Amino acid sequence: MAENHQNPKDFSSVSSNEAAHILVIRLSAMGDVAMTVPVLRVLTATYPNLKISVLTRGFFKPMFEGISGVSVYKADIKGVHSGVIGLARLAKELRDSGIDKVADLHNVLRSNVLKSVFYLFGIPVKQIDKGRSEKKALTRENNKVFKQLKPTIQRYADVFEALGYPLDLKQHQFPEKKKLSEKIRKLLGNDSKKWLGIAPFAQHASKAYPTDLMEEVLRELSENSKIKVLLFGGGAAEEEKLESWAKKFKNTLSIAGKLTLAEELALITNLDAMLAMDSGNAHMAAMYGIPVISLWGVTHPYAGFAPFNQAPENSLLPDLEKFPKIPTSVYGNKFPEGYEKAIRSIPSKSVLKKIDEVLF
Repeated sequence: MAENHQNPKDFSSVSSNEAAHILVIRLSAMGDVAMTVPVLRVLTATYPNLKISVLTRGFFKPMFEGISGVSVYKADIKGVHSGVIGLARLAKELRDSGIDKVADLHNVLRSNVLKSVFYLFGIPVKQIDKGRSEKKALTRENNKVFKQLKPTIQRYADVFEALGYPLDLKQHQFPEKKKLSEKIRKLLGNDSKKWLGIAPFAQHASKAYPTDLMEEVLRELSENSKIKVLLFGGGAAEEEKLESWAKKFKNTLSIAGKLTLAEELALITNLDAMLAMDSGNAHMAAMYGIPVISLWGVTHPYAGFAPFNQAPENSLLPDLEKFPKIPTSVYGNKFPEGYEKAIRSIPSKSVLKKIDEVLF
């Protein structure tokens, strides 16, 4: 575990009643931010006197609403907090806010700059051990060590243990469903159908289910009068594609671009299931305990990014006999020639069968 070189305090005997102000650094990306939520729920339930400030993008603030003792400190990393001088200014702002300890769940260049400044201030910092050597062994082409690695969410919990706050993630409790606004109810209408969210896109094309196969899934689902399909995505290109599918298939609605993040999260808490790639939407649904069916391309759950508290059998994988080099990378950005088609080896019938199993 990477950490600073000073030891200003022995954390081995921290009491569950101790009052302290902890800064949690998790700047991006959406899926990683979502995975911090269950950890913070357990942290604040186990140590109710803690005050938690999450340093992240302001856009992510709705994810943390409803967690007692947790607030968001917005990092303006493209503005006043940009560059080394901006980060030093940010560290001073945070010191002046009264933080006692820092849990760095990001461990990148920016957070390491902050760590150096906190070191000068005498504020202890513990950082996530990303398991880079293990992940390299898992993803390399030759002499691959194909085994389950520690889940990322447990790596987050380990950082708090290093600060003196051991956590038992089995004690996690999901929140109740959020009340839907009149805007959402008007958008979705009133019916007794099962609500199935589908997020068909991913950061890298190698992790996205092919368009023709997704259309096979949507076509079959549209004929089921018991299911309403809600399409999730973001950005102009995705919104346009999802809207075209919504017009093409019955019982299908695109919500892309129509809701704020807070409204979208409220809707997700009311889903009956979510079909997603290895992507942020899978983690956002999982953080509310919604059953998630995840489709994997050149990545693999063994790297530690499976959605929280989900049944392993709900992760549908490519044909690993045809594509034995999977996982080819942790994030899906690197793969041998031809492997970009690996996800195509997941039959649409298998996806439909799993949806039926989960919903009914």
